[in-house]
Amino acid sequence: MSDITPRTPDPSPADRLVHPRYPRSNRYDARWTIENQMGPHALWLLEWLAPALGLDRLPPGARVLDLGCGRAMTSVFLAREYGVQVTAADLWIKPGDNAVRIAEAGVADRVLPVSAEAHDLPFAEGTFDAIVSIDAYQYFGTDDLYLPSLTRLLRPGGRIGVVVPSVREEIDGTEPPEHLGPHWEPDFWCFHSPAWWRRNWTRTGAVTVETADWLHDGWRDWLLWSEVCAEHSPSEFMAGLARQSVELLRADRERLLGFARVVGRRM
Repeated sequence: MSDITPRTPDPSPADRLVHPRYPRSNRYDARWTIENQMGPHALWLLEWLAPALGLDRLPPGARVLDLGCGRAMTSVFLAREYGVQVTAADLWIKPGDNAVRIAEAGVADRVLPVSAEAHDLPFAEGTFDAIVSIDAYQYFGTDDLYLPSLTRLLRPGGRIGVVVPSVREEIDGTEPPEHLGPHWEPDFWCFHSPAWWRRNWTRTGAVTVETADWLHDGWRDWLLWSEVCAEHSPSEFMAGLARQSVELLRADRERLLGFARVVGRRM
């Protein structure tokens, strides 16, 4: 058994991160998730995506691209929980570093880490049965031309599913909402509403959009996770980013910010 499944409960921070909505994620060591996090709780978001994407219905050994996998936590989760073969693609994290984590998790035979830029993916058409992207797609997928170029990698009828930080409604004008002004970063302009994502994907003609919805109380999950990471992250840099998220979410309190889940089936 790998060290990502704790043998004894850790009262802090593990107890705070036991969540009734995410039973599969609860089985993973909280410290492992904190040490390897690069933003919101990726396993929680993937577990929310899974039923809409139909991960339980994929046959054993189905081929899944985990696009923007970061430190490969989601890739490990896909392999362990759903028995699929995963290509763990990321630009910033070296494949060798991810290979160590993947091997420690006991899924080196099911997860292949690769270095890849989202606009230059070295895969043939129809390679994958599904594509997953957690807290990454917003950085490269808002271009109207991007989705058709990506979904060519899916077999006909294959599905793509993403979870991204989102806004309830599109922001009018060129200025951030007043209540978020002190906390706003230019990167936040890539956050869009579920309705925006549905329209963006539908008009490409590349997929039939099956889901485009909002995570109820997702901001509370994001805030809780950020509070725990701010207190327990071994990286001062990541702890600092978590503290910024705490301030942002406390200022907003779901007036605007949360998560969108979008799933499309290749035509």
